[in-house]
Amino acid sequence: MIEITGTIQPYHWGSHDAIPALLGTSATSEPQAEYWLGAHPAAPSPLVEQDGDLAQWLSNTPDALGNRSRDAFGDRLPFLLKLLSAAEPLSLQAHPTREQAEQGHAREEAAGIAVDDPKRIYRDTWPKPEMMVALTRVDALCGFRDPAESTALFEALSLPAEFAAVIGPLVQRGGEAGIAEVFLDALSSSSDRRTWTNELVAAAVRRQDDEGPVGEFARTAVELDAHHPSDPGIIAALLLNRVSLAPGEALFLDAGNLHAYLHGTGVEIMANSDNVLRGALTSKHIDVDELVRVVNFSPSTPSLVEVDQESPGIWRYRTPAPEFALWQLTPDGSSSLFSPAPDLARIAIVLQGHVVASSSSGTVELVQGRSVFLPAGEGVQFDGNGTAFLAAAGV
Repeated sequence: MIEITGTIQPYHWGSHDAIPALLGTSATSEPQAEYWLGAHPAAPSPLVEQDGDLAQWLSNTPDALGNRSRDAFGDRLPFLLKLLSAAEPLSLQAHPTREQAEQGHAREEAAGIAVDDPKRIYRDTWPKPEMMVALTRVDALCGFRDPAESTALFEALSLPAEFAAVIGPLVQRGGEAGIAEVFLDALSSSSDRRTWTNELVAAAVRRQDDEGPVGEFARTAVELDAHHPSDPGIIAALLLNRVSLAPGEALFLDAGNLHAYLHGTGVEIMANSDNVLRGALTSKHIDVDELVRVVNFSPSTPSLVEVDQESPGIWRYRTPAPEFALWQLTPDGSSSLFSPAPDLARIAIVLQGHVVASSSSGTVELVQGRSVFLPAGEGVQFDGNGTAFLAAAGV
């Protein structure tokens, strides 16, 4: 077992105090949006009691990944474990399939686009499915709402008659085609689109105290305008379902699902990739043609991740992603818990209480905020009283 630490990412949308509270550290003047644990090339986890980082260590000790993982993904840790805390909405974004990532990466390499170029999309050849487990209430936008439902919500705001031209394709064409037409039209920065956005937000202000779907729809528009005033991307965002997660609930986002976290704090796990296509509500580069290739414009209804109790004190969040699996461990002092996936590399982080990890190689005491890398083939026993999350490959 190797104790590791993570890397804070100070993205502007992050909160200042939620992640420090989870880690038992002090808040700083910078936002602390994400805390990364893993071997991502951009921020591999430093080792606590020896020099170097986890990526370097794994390059010298690839057997620690486990044969199942190496057969599926090569000598690369396939997952990235994070804490995420949003104080304001993230940009709309989507992630590619593996085939799309491989093809896109090859195109950009052939075109000579530097990896650090702001217009670069495919920084690696990996997909990026992800899951968020809420630690506080988490609100998110994800997947496109049924176009008839979206039309009814827009119409409930009693918008000027001219606005019918903006949302008309939702009814006239319907389905994927209608959603895509309205969405892509909203990405225009023309003055008339900004005027219509302002009229939309003004109407939403009048209905934001309503109960039910119309009030939630109106509050979403007002919330987005507070951070992106007059941005036509608000119209695009309002085509998406809004989801609220209670603590312990989880949302899985597969390739092509356009989404954005609005606020809240949780544990996030994803494939070990940095491929992001921005969709709206951002100052960063938006490649509309590539967005159309990747985004799934089919209407859908979000569903929460199934959580199974595998044994007393061990719950698994089940997703179809082969790159990652996630468990919540809650030892309560009455009996030992034994680590799932002993034949795979794992990372565990304690977010509450005191947990002792023991194996044939020794013992690591993990108080709140501390984390450990568990090599494949090492059976690990957890004792104590607390809450930990444990990640491994999903193969």
